[in-house]
Amino acid sequence: MPQLQRLAITAPQICDRKIDLTREQQHYLNRVLRLHAGDRFIAMDGRGHWWLAVLEARETGLFASIAEEIAVNRELPVEVTLMAALPKGNGFDEVVRQATELGVASIVPVTSDRTLLKPSDQKVDRWRRIAAEAAEQSERQFVPTILDPISFEFALKDSAQKSRYICVARGENRHLWDCLIGSFDPPFVGAVSPCPPPAWGELSIVIAVGPEGGWTEGEVKRAIEFNFEAVSLGSRILRAVTAPIVALSLVGAAFEKC
Repeated sequence: MPQLQRLAITAPQICDRKIDLTREQQHYLNRVLRLHAGDRFIAMDGRGHWWLAVLEARETGLFASIAEEIAVNRELPVEVTLMAALPKGNGFDEVVRQATELGVASIVPVTSDRTLLKPSDQKVDRWRRIAAEAAEQSERQFVPTILDPISFEFALKDSAQKSRYICVARGENRHLWDCLIGSFDPPFVGAVSPCPPPAWGELSIVIAVGPEGGWTEGEVKRAIEFNFEAVSLGSRILRAVTAPIVALSLVGAAFEKC
């Protein structure tokens, strides 16, 4: 199949194999991408489904018809939740964009003792749009869930994943890589021969990364009380917007070696 443009839609837009395009989507397809009636594109609902769609015209505007469903598997074989303390400025925009490209399943923005940013509802809406755009660009099946910002304490209490890690800049903690390849049995991690990936959601982990200045000692201690393991991302001090990318890259390297 030739390279086709991708468009994120929502499930309610589909009815009787027709896609009801919003005005913004019609503008994007027609004016930005220069597609016309009869041209094809890929519609994705952000929940695991892709369709080959054909653009069509009617008096009230453009719509699309579904030609066929496309079977793809572009997701990590592990469901990753990124618990990220909010950095200053617009740094979280890049965290959301790059974390989406790297395969994260959900992002929990948290306020910590050293958090300066107090995000508005408009900020959260912007992050969700960025996640949808990044999922389109990186050809993902799923658009990550971006939760509303919550306190670090509440996020700890709400964590249900079996494997939980909090990234700490200093100390003699195990490297996250060693934790990943040592905590899961083959064939999921580090297998030499090809192996079938586990079902989506069969494996799940949460990784917490801190703000500028890192987590406080009290926050790390509290996380450990909630069964988080303090881990290292290496000997260098990483920026708040860099640490999530390093952590997720390690996850991808570990679980996509199969």
